[in-house]
Amino acid sequence: MANVVLKTDIPGAKLLNRGKVRDIYDAGDALLFVTTDRISAFDVIMTQGIPMKGIVLTQLSKFWFSQTGDIVANHFITDNITEYPAPFNQHGELLRGRSMLVKKTQPLPVECVVRGYLAGSGWKEYREFQTLHETPLPAGLLNGSQLPQPLFTPATKAESGHDENISFERMLTIVDQQTAETVHDYSLQLYAHGA
Repeated sequence: MANVVLKTDIPGAKLLNRGKVRDIYDAGDALLFVTTDRISAFDVIMTQGIPMKGIVLTQLSKFWFSQTGDIVANHFITDNITEYPAPFNQHGELLRGRSMLVKKTQPLPVECVVRGYLAGSGWKEYREFQTLHETPLPAGLLNGSQLPQPLFTPATKAESGHDENISFERMLTIVDQQTAETVHDYSLQLYAHGA
């Protein structure tokens, strides 16, 4: 069985952030994202990981970045370790398959979620209020039902603790209207492409 990578330490590299799943390093004009095998559920990082989880997540991300680049530009540069700057190009055994060099960008302070099915916390809200993210839904839907149309349901991005669902109106207090409308439209286009 493969080793579980719960954290990375690359000598000579500056670690910028250790998130719930990813370790992020400064790579000069770029960033190096390293996806570990850590498990995060309900915003809690577990003490055990899943072997090769980071590799699977990285390859899925790479696939979708390549599939959706014609809809919206993304930050992916390469996952070819020989193209990484030093010292990262010296750590192929650790980084192969689970890392990518990406452009430095300014992340949005909101999470853009599109829901096409009634499940999870959405099912709980529907049972109580017959709404999803405060949007009225028809009666008679079941857990796992496809929604009449996909819904954009933004959330806050918590560094620690739980992300919080927010209304589009509250999103407008965090980002400007043009940004909010742009990410709303891109989110729905990306969902439609993958659905």
